[in-house]
Amino acid sequence: MTGKLFWIDPYQTTLSTTVTQVDGAQLWLQHTIFYAFSGGQESDAGTIGGWPVLQAETQGLDIVYTLPAEHGLQAGAAVQIEIDWPRRYRLMRLHFAAELTLETIYRDFAGVEKIGAHIAPDKARIDFALPEAITPHLPAITAKVQGLIDADSAIISAFADEAAQRRYWEVPGYCRVPCGGTHLRRTGEVGRIALKRKNIGKGKERVEITLLEDAPC
Repeated sequence: MTGKLFWIDPYQTTLSTTVTQVDGAQLWLQHTIFYAFSGGQESDAGTIGGWPVLQAETQGLDIVYTLPAEHGLQAGAAVQIEIDWPRRYRLMRLHFAAELTLETIYRDFAGVEKIGAHIAPDKARIDFALPEAITPHLPAITAKVQGLIDADSAIISAFADEAAQRRYWEVPGYCRVPCGGTHLRRTGEVGRIALKRKNIGKGKERVEITLLEDAPC
């Protein structure tokens, strides 16, 4: 099982670790800080042993990384991981903005169903099965979400079941949500946000979330 240090410290940007297995262009690591696509959150970008990571994907409780075929790394090799921190931090901020938006919509619309999500470094989106247009409600939803962000509350991120690798985030006094992504320390790190509705078909609503600044105030 790959040791996922991005859960222990999602702000860590470099790590020395060991290759445990190699199969052609793919390899496995003893420990990693390099997040693999999961739950709609895109994979990190960066390098392993100086080689660019072309793909990162989960395999059970492991993560397998694909490098250029000529990487030449062998099992037992010591390698350095470096991740693109500005990209990771934007993913973390947009991820949590999306989580707060999702929870707010759940509370405002009885029986709403999430049918999709994607967190990229430029914007996040959440798709819902909803019979009405969400546009008239967006100003109120935005105000509620921004209020939660501006409260600068602590965010707890921990295991619900360590053996099964199930995790959650919690803002005490607000909610506790199952999630295995990388999370901020405080809600205020998200900064200012904007929400926009996009029509993706009858009975379906998409809310896009963007950041209004490069770094939180």
